[in-house]
Amino acid sequence: MAKIASPPLGPVEPAPEDLDDYMSMTIAEPPKSAEKETYTQRRIRKQRQADARSRPKSKAELAAAAHAARDDALSTALPSTSKGFQMMAKLGFKPGAALGASSNPNARTEPLNIAVKEDRGGVGMQSEKKRKFREEVEGVEKKQKAEEGGYRERVGREREEKRIEGLFWGAMRLLEGLELPEGGDEVPANKVNLLWRGLVRERQEKERERRARYDLARSLSRSAAYEDPEEDEYDRQALGKEVEEVEDEDEELDEFLGLEGEERLRTLVEYLRQEHRYCFWCKFRYEDEKMEGCPGWKEDDHD
Repeated sequence: MAKIASPPLGPVEPAPEDLDDYMSMTIAEPPKSAEKETYTQRRIRKQRQADARSRPKSKAELAAAAHAARDDALSTALPSTSKGFQMMAKLGFKPGAALGASSNPNARTEPLNIAVKEDRGGVGMQSEKKRKFREEVEGVEKKQKAEEGGYRERVGREREEKRIEGLFWGAMRLLEGLELPEGGDEVPANKVNLLWRGLVRERQEKERERRARYDLARSLSRSAAYEDPEEDEYDRQALGKEVEEVEDEDEELDEFLGLEGEERLRTLVEYLRQEHRYCFWCKFRYEDEKMEGCPGWKEDDHD
């Protein structure tokens, strides 16, 4: 019986790295063929496409499509087969060059931008609207400035009139203090100096109004047949038991008070200087008629 020779024993050499590892190798499956579309699926697909084509587009979609088409047309160069390109080529136009004379440095190489007019106004309507709007704005600004200036002038005028009126009544009180004799309260108002008679009449009217309110309050709290031994003639007049003697209207005083405030004040200031040697602006009474040291009879002289 023959013996089988065994290989010689020795170290085992490692396998080279570039050899394929068939044990870990994965085999990709062949792609599956697309499933065949059934009759029902094909009918549904066609129906959807037909519905999409027949559906009317909205205004926004139409505007977007028109805008895209316009941009696409503007971004596309004019083809050489175009009739317009051929006409320009006969006139010397070359692609990439400017229209017109070659010596013109400001010649345009790009077409003018298109401004789509979306309203129904004619040519130049926008410029006319801008002009009218600008005029309206300027008119409003002028009116505001005029009203602001008029308001300031009116406020300043009213403030000055109020100040003059206060000075006038102060001058009347001053003149009253210089001319009021002892027991002057009993002197009839029409006998008082016209220049400060208004103070007397004002006090009389206030006293008459105060007495009337007081007597009215008393009359409401008691019977009309009640006789009060402490009633005086003013109480009886207020309660209607006696007729009050009404003084005649002072036309002379009304005419004087109807003058402008500056004129009334000037009359009082001049009277104080002439009759009492008193300067209303200096607030001082001088010893003689020369009134040395007084700068003048006007208020501006004492600034």
